[in-house]
Formats: sequence, C-alpha cells, structure tokens
Amino acid sequence: MNFDYNEEQTLLDNMVTSFVRDNYDWDTRCSIVKTESGWKEENWKQFAELGLLGVPFEEAHGGLGGQATDIMIVMEQFGKGLVVEPYMSSIILAGGLISKLGSDNQKEQIIPEIISGKQRYVFAYAEPQSRFDLFDVKCSASLDGENYVINGFKSVVFGASMATHVIISARTSGDQRSKSGITLFMVDIKSDGITLQNYPTIDEYRASEVVIENLKVSKDNILGSIDDSYEAIEEQIDLSTIAVCSEAVGILQVLKDSTNDYCKNRKQFGQPIGANQVIKHRLVDMMIEYEQAKSILYMAVTADLSNPIERRKAASAAKARIGKAIKFVGENAIQLHGGMGVVDEYMISHFFKRATMIGILFGNVDFHMKRYIELTQSDIQSTDESGGISLS
Repeated sequence: MNFDYNEEQTLLDNMVTSFVRDNYDWDTRCSIVKTESGWKEENWKQFAELGLLGVPFEEAHGGLGGQATDIMIVMEQFGKGLVVEPYMSSIILAGGLISKLGSDNQKEQIIPEIISGKQRYVFAYAEPQSRFDLFDVKCSASLDGENYVINGFKSVVFGASMATHVIISARTSGDQRSKSGITLFMVDIKSDGITLQNYPTIDEYRASEVVIENLKVSKDNILGSIDDSYEAIEEQIDLSTIAVCSEAVGILQVLKDSTNDYCKNRKQFGQPIGANQVIKHRLVDMMIEYEQAKSILYMAVTADLSNPIERRKAASAAKARIGKAIKFVGENAIQLHGGMGVVDEYMISHFFKRATMIGILFGNVDFHMKRYIELTQSDIQSTDESGGISLS
C-alpha cells in the first residue's frame, strides 16, 4: 500500500513531531504528571496556537477540516511522547459530538471557543453497570417545566478535572438498555448538582467519577434531538477508538525501538543480550506485531467511515488486532528489559501502562472481536438472502 502523506499532512506530522521532541521530553513529562492537576495548561494554549485544536473541525467554524488520517498523525506522535493533555477526550470525542449534533447556533458559539483553547468539553457516558455497552444508561433526565432535571452517576470520565463543560448522556425515555431514549445535555462542569471525584489512573492520566444530583438543564442546552442520540454516540466512539489505536501505534514503536536498543547495549557474559538467537527471534516478532498493527490502522483510516457498517468493522478490526499487538509487544518489552522494565524511574514501564489502558479503552480485544464477527456474519446472511455478493 502506498501511504505517503501529502504536503499538508507532512507539515502537520513535522509540526507535531517537533512539539513532542522540543517540549515533551521525558523529564518534562514526568514533572507534568506529578503536579496536582496532572496536565499543563500552557501546552493546551500552544496546541491552539499551532492549530492542533482545530484539526478535526470544519473550516467554516475556524477548523482545518482534517480527516481520519490527519487525526492519526497527531495521535501517533502524541503516543510517542505520552502526552497527557486531554486531546482525545476533549477534541475528538466531545468536540466530534458537537460537530455532528450541534445546531448551527451551537456550533458557531462553541467550536471557535474550543479551537481557541478557552473551552474544553468532555463526554460523560460510561456507568458502572454498562461496561462497553453504550446503550446501557441509568442516568435519567425528566422534564420539569422549561428545564430537565438530571440525576445519575457517570464513571471514568477522562479529562473532567481539566474541563470547563461536560456533555452528559441521560435517559429521557425507554428501558435501561434501550438504544432509543438517550439524550445529550451540555452543561458547565461547575454547575450546582455536579460533583467530581478526581483521581489519577494507572497510566498517570486523570479521570473522574461524576455524581449528578438534581441538575437543572435548559432545553437550549440539549445537543441534537431528544431520545435519538445513540447512533451519534456510537459513531463518535468508533472514531475515537481509531484515534486511540493511532496513539497505541506510536507507543508500540517506542516500546519496540527502545527494547531493540536495550538489547544491543545490555551485555551479559561479555556480549550484548541481543546476540542471543532466542532474543533475536523475540525482537523480530515484536517488529512483525508492530508492522501488522500499523497496517490495520492504515486500513481503518482509509476505510469509508461515512458508511456505518464499514466504520464499525474498521474500528473493531483495528482495536482487536492492535489490542493483541499491545499485549505481545508490551509484555515482551517488559520481559526483555528485565527488572528495569517495571521500575517507575525507567520510561518503558510508563509506555507499557498507557498501552495497557488503551487496550481496554472503548472495548477490549474480546469485545471487538465478537463485534467484528457479528458484523461479518450479518454480511454473510444478507448475501445468502439476496442470492448475490455483498460488498458491505
């Protein structure tokens, strides 16, 4: 496959690579995650100045009109630096929902504020019982005069402690596991009725449990249509899944290259451990896993993501295959580094922890493998029923 970047993509890649190299060296990153907030607002302002916050947004609203490949470029380089600022949660996930569902007035007011870095939205959708089922929503919103009153609990909301606003998915009708009846509400994260319980995750990012009690929200703050948000949520989660797969590929490259360098330089019995035939085989297998992960990522970003079936298949195929690569490359990197692989002072353990977190984010290998099989079986069934060849 010829996957050369065009001129604009090459410039974007060079810009993000330069930022990570010049502003996100390992010592700087360590100092950022040790702060109470866990991120650096100055970096966010620099993202805005460089135009990175506008990559996925339409040019009509001040964005760059980037596609999946452009997002891949940004996220892959962010993965190589373990960038902790909430780009995925705020720009790709929450920002994508606003781009897709917002009214003209909402987009004109909100998107320029996001691109400038003044506002940061996050999406609170997961609940303790829902696991990876996006339609399993207990959080409820009931109409009270001109306002809705929301009550519920949202778990593991990444970037909430850094956000100015939150998008909440709540059930306005239907049963707990019904795909219909889900509505999205946009509110200031400091509103009365919202309580955050912030904590660092194992990979040194920040997440929050969000307790919602009698939160009053105006009808004007509804995002999209009432009772009809599930399809948009699923689409944006799929696109975000491909984005974190891009981040994972960047991390896998660091794990692979760092392990290869370590095995060339670490000596035992008078020779580098990389001279051992068994270790040579391990390093080759790690390289193969990385190349396969990168290839399926290319497949995902070049698929017809506007087609719901193709988008679902691309996201699940990439997540399942890259999830397996994360396990193989990550575990071998730790093992080949020996005791150094697990100490906090050495960077390899931090890349491994972030890769492991990505492995379960938006669905683990088993979930996406099952989803992909179900989608493929649906294609086969539709082919049998029509008596022809399905191109879906």
